Amino acid sequence: MITAENSSSLSGDFLRVAGVTKTFERMRALSDVSFSVRRGEVLGLIGPNGAGKTTLFECLAGVLPADSGSVCHTEQSIAPGDRSSFLFYLPDGIVPWPAQTVRWALDFTLGFFGGPANLRDDVIQRLDLRPLLNAPIGTLSKGQRKRALLAAGLLTPQPVLLADEPFDGLDLRQTREIAAALRTYSAAGRTLFLSIHQIADAARVCDRFVLLSGGRVRGEGTLSELCAVALSQKSEAPPKGLEEVFLALT
Repeated sequence: MITAENSSSLSGDFLRVAGVTKTFERMRALSDVSFSVRRGEVLGLIGPNGAGKTTLFECLAGVLPADSGSVCHTEQSIAPGDRSSFLFYLPDGIVPWPAQTVRWALDFTLGFFGGPANLRDDVIQRLDLRPLLNAPIGTLSKGQRKRALLAAGLLTPQPVLLADEPFDGLDLRQTREIAAALRTYSAAGRTLFLSIHQIADAARVCDRFVLLSGGRVRGEGTLSELCAVALSQKSEAPPKGLEEVFLALT
């Protein structure tokens, strides 16, 4: 999946997540979660509902305090309050500014965060938002709102975009179009970390994967790397595709 355009940018770690643990009362939602994020890649956080994906994103973004763990850039730990300069977190299921139009939301995002204004028209075109620019966000369908908010996220200046379930609510054609758009922006240097529970969607768009189950990382790497790990652990026939790899390792 690593293309010629971005293969060189995936050679080194941009962020290193180490030992993130989070407990709610007596339930441990995350346990010693560690992995790397590489510059210019599309990294998929893969796991079923309840695996801890949203909790992990909230801890990484500093929205939710972790019990322990760190996020490091160039071997320097980034305090939770400082991570907003590196990470922009786009939660799932939110409806911000419901009375404002899509046009207003995109322009506000650019003005408030100081994002790349030269990408505005390109993002609108790739995410097919022109017919929706004058529609209030609160009137949009789930899929329309997902595209509008993803566009806002792409217009932020932070080098890493965390997007929780970016394909939820989209039909097959829209999913393919959004996936192609995300590949384009990662090839241009934006690092995308996507939480995805639909494995087919993840396989279509991601360069590497972090497999999360029961709050623990069960594997990290490209599909071929994960296949090799699954084969070495199970000593069976090579798994066919990401779904079989996930089942073998979890």
